[in-house]
Amino acid sequence: MLNRPHRSTRGEQGFTLIELLVVILIIGVLAAIAIPAFINQRGKATDAQAKEMARTAEQAAETYSTDNNGEYKGLEPKVLHEYEPAIVTEAGKGNAYINVAEAKEENKGYVIVATSLNGDTFTITKIAAGTVARTCETKLANKGGCQTGKW
Repeated sequence: MLNRPHRSTRGEQGFTLIELLVVILIIGVLAAIAIPAFINQRGKATDAQAKEMARTAEQAAETYSTDNNGEYKGLEPKVLHEYEPAIVTEAGKGNAYINVAEAKEENKGYVIVATSLNGDTFTITKIAAGTVARTCETKLANKGGCQTGKW
């Protein structure tokens, strides 16, 4: 008969301790990279929700102005909610909300402030001349969707 190499009857031996440690180290490095990126994306999502709430409130304020001879007198969050039911005016239920909506500059301008779940605020200010400014302020170290103070 032919000489065949001797095969072990025990089967596979498994991984060595060094191999297992290397795999665990690689998984740890990948997790260290992925987890902060995931948390940052979550912050951006909550901030995007607040930005959208502010934009929706801005459109509702313009509609309100059209109905009131170009003035914003009496503008408040509840009024904006009447014009657009999607506008949330109180904290809770996991949503961004409008906490400030008021007339400025003798009712010819306004300020609208939306707050995100993480406490960041997004402000839209319209002055009587028609110029609109969008600013933001962060409450946490994670800047999310408010990187420069403007959006």
